[in-house]
Amino acid sequence: MNRRHLLHFALLGGGSLALGPAFWRSASAAPLKPGKSPYGALAQAPDAQGLLLPKGFSSRLIGRAGEAVPGTRYTWHPAPDGGACFPLPEGGWVLVSNSEADPGGASAVRFNAQGAIQDAYRILQGTDTNCAGGPTPWGTWLSCEETGRGRVWECDPSRPSQGEARPALGAFMHEAVAVDPVGRSLYLTEDMPDGRLYRFTPAKWPSLEAGTLEAARVEGDPLTGATVSWVKVKPDAPASDQDNADQSSEFSGGEGCWYDSGTVYFTTKYDNRVWALTVATGRLEILYETARHPHSPLSGVDNVVVSRAKELFVCEDGDDMQVCVLTPKLGVAPFLQVMGHKGSEVTGAAFSPDGRRFYFSSQRGADGRGVTYEVTGPFRR
Repeated sequence: MNRRHLLHFALLGGGSLALGPAFWRSASAAPLKPGKSPYGALAQAPDAQGLLLPKGFSSRLIGRAGEAVPGTRYTWHPAPDGGACFPLPEGGWVLVSNSEADPGGASAVRFNAQGAIQDAYRILQGTDTNCAGGPTPWGTWLSCEETGRGRVWECDPSRPSQGEARPALGAFMHEAVAVDPVGRSLYLTEDMPDGRLYRFTPAKWPSLEAGTLEAARVEGDPLTGATVSWVKVKPDAPASDQDNADQSSEFSGGEGCWYDSGTVYFTTKYDNRVWALTVATGRLEILYETARHPHSPLSGVDNVVVSRAKELFVCEDGDDMQVCVLTPKLGVAPFLQVMGHKGSEVTGAAFSPDGRRFYFSSQRGADGRGVTYEVTGPFRR
């Protein structure tokens, strides 16, 4: 690993204390309930970008589909979706964003240490419906195709480039992927009503060219704590189409996925659940379920990211276009809201390496054109 990769490994929490669901249970019984935001109430009126933000926060536009990224000649892609940030040795960072269009691919925006946009460019093309994905500890972006036999593509975010397919990670309706650098495994979600949660273990870490692909088998009640074991599957078809399909468990529309401090957090959209898997023990729990609190602000769960303060930020697909924050003591509350974008969804939640800037997109915007934003303010660290 070079210096950039080591920086990224540290920022992903590779060597941090495992908190996991016990951290949440210590202060609030799971599943979490509606509560108050640690950042306060949303403003009564939208800002210049059409966002409702807490006091002390501001926003700027990073890219609008079909238009040049500010300060560059690069045209921003349509349908921006999953994203992540990568630190650079000189102190800046790169924001990566997928395009859930046909053709799809992924783009990147390069920032200097002060946050000014320096460049924008393509890092993946010739692919289809790139939905979410995830960053790796060695500094690459894994872009996931959400098609029936979709692949995962590994991309270099630091420069204009072209990703490489990683067939060993499976062929299915890929949504998101999270890397556990301690257990040296990858966890992948599948956006199907009968989707699976997958685990990929490389044959030779950190190469993704070969390895073992498995699907989760759940035993017990995840509301009180279930246990996950793993069933080996072939990488050339969805687990639901294989001979041993009845040995693995269904997850209803897998969406966002994020690893932090020994825990894989992921969401399922058809039952509106936020899950937590403690990788060391295989314990699986439901942190949040909309059905248990019908008046909760969070519905249509989608992309997810963990902040430096161990807060869980969850994007909404539809509903009232909010990003909600989940905290152990305070519960579930809105962090921001996009106004006037009916029929869109919030995607691409990502923090800058220092945790001071938050990025996200409205996939279809107010007029069918996706928009990517940056929010700056007093994030807890």
